[in-house]
Amino acid sequence: MISALDISTSALVAQRVRLNTISGNIANMSTLKNEDGENKPYRPRFVVFQTDEKKAEGGAAGVKIAEVKIDDSEPLYRHQPDHPLAATEGKHKGYVAYPKIDMNEQFVDALEASRSYEANIGVMEVTKGMSRQTLSILA
Repeated sequence: MISALDISTSALVAQRVRLNTISGNIANMSTLKNEDGENKPYRPRFVVFQTDEKKAEGGAAGVKIAEVKIDDSEPLYRHQPDHPLAATEGKHKGYVAYPKIDMNEQFVDALEASRSYEANIGVMEVTKGMSRQTLSILA
């Protein structure tokens, strides 16, 4: 039964990383410059999960973070010719590049991650209760 706790713990860690990534995306929805001060908008991140190689008894496996990917899609362009960060030349002249982050999508992902987190806490509570009952029967 301890392996069930390990599996749920791996899921809790994975969902925590996912929620942190989502909150970073939301926090940077208006970030128009990168870390080097260049006029490049923030590029949203997303988490990729992978089955953990460590198998528990009965062949069950946990989850781990394979990687945190950066979205390489084209940013959103808004026509704002008076903005200080508007492009001064090229096909996007007079446009400002904004991060391509959909608030609704981020909220749905955050809700899904938090529900998964809660479900795994419930599994841990049930596992602890079963362990407690097993010990009381054996004692």
